[in-house]
Amino acid sequence: MADDIDRKLIPSLREGIDVVKMIFFKNLKEYLMKKFPEEGDVYAGMLAGAMMNDLFGSPNPQEKFRIFVEENSKRIRQELENVSSEFKDLCILLTDALRMHFLCNHQEGIAGNNEEILKKARDYGILIEARDVPLPKGFMALVHRVGRANGIIIEQEA
Repeated sequence: MADDIDRKLIPSLREGIDVVKMIFFKNLKEYLMKKFPEEGDVYAGMLAGAMMNDLFGSPNPQEKFRIFVEENSKRIRQELENVSSEFKDLCILLTDALRMHFLCNHQEGIAGNNEEILKKARDYGILIEARDVPLPKGFMALVHRVGRANGIIIEQEA
């Protein structure tokens, strides 16, 4: 029974985490395009992706992205340090998504730097430690509401 629930719940939670990542990426890219207009839209997209991947501990292994991260590591860190002040309204959503990411990885036995991901987010001021760990239903309701508000989730008409 528990395995059955995990088989259905974990993929749903992962989808919710992906929605949060899309919202974060969209907001980051818009912000970075305004902050670094001389660098162009492609740069803003690459920087936003690198920041998101760094925060969630999921670096893109493709060579062009790996090289971009190496060449821009200082700016990636600097901009991640700005997230807590520039995107205060997203910190609750990011906190919940990072914790769900941690729980899903733990549940699936994915080893690695799971605790390091939360520590890094805390060090950047993004992780709200005083916030309770969300229950799956509450997390999914929050994701759905914010996803709709950001145009990421579109209601299907019956």
